[in-house]
Amino acid sequence: MTFRALLLATATVLAPGLALAQPVPAVPVSPNVVSGLYIAGGIGANWWRDPSSNGFRLHDEDVFLGGYGAIGWGLGNGFRAEIEGNYRTSNMSSTYYRGAQMGTSGDQNSRGVMANVLFDFDLSNFGLALPVTPYIGGGIGYAWQELKGITGTVGGTAVKINNTEANFAYQGIAGLAYNLGGGLALTAEYRYFAVNEMTYGALRTGGNAGAVANTFKVSPENHSAMIGLRYAFNAVPPAPPAVVAPVTAPAVARTYLVFFDWDRADLTERARQIIAEAADASRKTQTTRIEVAGHADRSGTPQYNQRLSQRRADAVAAELVRRGVNRGEIAVTAYGESRPLVPTADGVREPQNRRVEIVLK
Repeated sequence: MTFRALLLATATVLAPGLALAQPVPAVPVSPNVVSGLYIAGGIGANWWRDPSSNGFRLHDEDVFLGGYGAIGWGLGNGFRAEIEGNYRTSNMSSTYYRGAQMGTSGDQNSRGVMANVLFDFDLSNFGLALPVTPYIGGGIGYAWQELKGITGTVGGTAVKINNTEANFAYQGIAGLAYNLGGGLALTAEYRYFAVNEMTYGALRTGGNAGAVANTFKVSPENHSAMIGLRYAFNAVPPAPPAVVAPVTAPAVARTYLVFFDWDRADLTERARQIIAEAADASRKTQTTRIEVAGHADRSGTPQYNQRLSQRRADAVAAELVRRGVNRGEIAVTAYGESRPLVPTADGVREPQNRRVEIVLK
């Protein structure tokens, strides 16, 4: 399979995944995964892979400047979609036509508009608490390729190419994002960019001006290394870790806090760890009663939040029983949004208010 075919196959696989992916709550599981609107941009080096076709070849020995800007939307589950504009420039060190050197100068400039689909790999899902997020993606679009000032001699005739042509373009992207906090990330990425074959005409120069019969075809392929920044507008820090209140013996109640994602009542891996600690402590101390109290933030209606806090409390109680605690020792209560840990206005999503308190007495 050729590299082009591999890129197109990647785009074919990723596109249905984006279409089927369902949006998740606005607060992401990890701050490294983008959710909602974001902008991105980058600048770096690019070099062309001697585009050639029909005997016409452009040769570029140097590395030149390129850049891109994008606006996109993260679904919060790893998938992102964006619209990108890009620009690449380079100077041709030599040109060839049917095996013979044609000239030694000229520029090749590229402008493109692309629609990209990308996927972020959240390393926290693999137990790695790192601020780095690898990502891959692909895109399709349209590119305008300018050959400017390409001069030389073909069959004894002095010619000049100074045209802009356009065709279908595609690209593959692989990168790393380093989370700087506050929605800002530093990105480093490699891009492969290619444009379908384009045909250029040429003019005679000197005293015998006019079009020449020869046609010059190129199929540009470009490699880029980019450094950039990405900013997510609605980045929210993750829910704080569960806090265990300090204990002074004897007969002081021990409190464990279990936090939940927005509008969710299922237990995260960290939540299960805290519940396991509470269950273990209840067996090692003279615990006679375990109070489990569910709470919610104020982002929904009071009636809905009352039911949500009940589901959260029931989920924690069920996990305690699974960990060996006698159900008869557990008292379950749901307070809805009535007892916030952090007071907020109505409608505000506050991670510390989405909790269940486990109190050992």
